[in-house]
Amino acid sequence: MADRAALAAFLRARREALQPEDVGLPRGRRRRTGGLRREEVAALCDMSVDYYSRLEQPRGPHPSEQMLTAMARGLRLSLEERDLLFQLAGHATPRRARRGDHVAPGMMRILDRLEDTPAQVMNHLGETLSQTRPAVALLGDQTAYTGLARSSHYRWFTDPATRLVHPESDHAEQSRLMVADLHSAYSRDGGDSGAAALVDALNRESAEFAGLWRQRPVLGPYCASKRFVHPEVGTLELHCQTLVDPDHGQRLVVYTATPGTESHTNLRLLSLLPVL
Repeated sequence: MADRAALAAFLRARREALQPEDVGLPRGRRRRTGGLRREEVAALCDMSVDYYSRLEQPRGPHPSEQMLTAMARGLRLSLEERDLLFQLAGHATPRRARRGDHVAPGMMRILDRLEDTPAQVMNHLGETLSQTRPAVALLGDQTAYTGLARSSHYRWFTDPATRLVHPESDHAEQSRLMVADLHSAYSRDGGDSGAAALVDALNRESAEFAGLWRQRPVLGPYCASKRFVHPEVGTLELHCQTLVDPDHGQRLVVYTATPGTESHTNLRLLSLLPVL
């Protein structure tokens, strides 16, 4: 059973403990009290202000696991705090996988400070867990997929539209890198894992993948420079820097361009584009 009063108190406490700077928001001169406003937390959790406010009052609906996951990420909860949130809401505690989908608060704090840069947090299966607005403008919303399609590896070999983001002359090398990355995850996780399920599906659905998988390619320079094709700003040559969180099996991928180049100018234009 959900403990609505305790859930409301917990949400208020976590909201009041968060500072605007913790989530990449300006403090502003008119902020009289510490902590975040309800409308700011609602935006971080991708839910309506009314829905979140009713949870804090407490008179709200019984939140689903999906909504609780969004709140845990929006409020920058630790794994222990996330587990408590689920318990207070009357749900079973999520399974503690070493390579789960819960983004560590420290990783989220770094991502919050990259609001003008294409950056995203991904797990070891190529699933995007969180993106900055410029990353959405560059790559599209990669957090909206479900099932096997959550994995960029799976989409690359099964959805031709996915490849439009890179020049056609780069597709062969990108395919090799995708297979090498998945092979690395498969080698770590073994035959009874999410990586193995992806490999099985791709071997059935993509002859290109099956051929490359038999070659067992190995990753070279980690996340080297790549070319991207954007319908509004043109071609960008971007360098890829990666911060790895081995405890969660996640990585923060940041795309930058060399100052003074056309790609650098186009990347700045990209950050100004509206995200639909």
